[in-house]
Amino acid sequence: MADIAGRPADRPHGRPGTDVFGDRPSSTRHPLVAAAMVLPLAVLLAVVFGGWDAVVTQASSVAGMLGR
Repeated sequence: MADIAGRPADRPHGRPGTDVFGDRPSSTRHPLVAAAMVLPLAVLLAVVFGGWDAVVTQASSVAGMLGR
């Protein structure tokens, strides 16, 4: 049996970490892109777990505070 627990990962020295989909380092996402990625999952979880009424209540409260 090969002993692989003590061996470090094969990564060239001097290179920064690579992105999962390519060789460029990751950078900061725009907040709108992050929101577009998260909102569909948030809606799905709210519907699946029955939290849709709470979301609607909070949204109407925020809209009321903004005067709309």
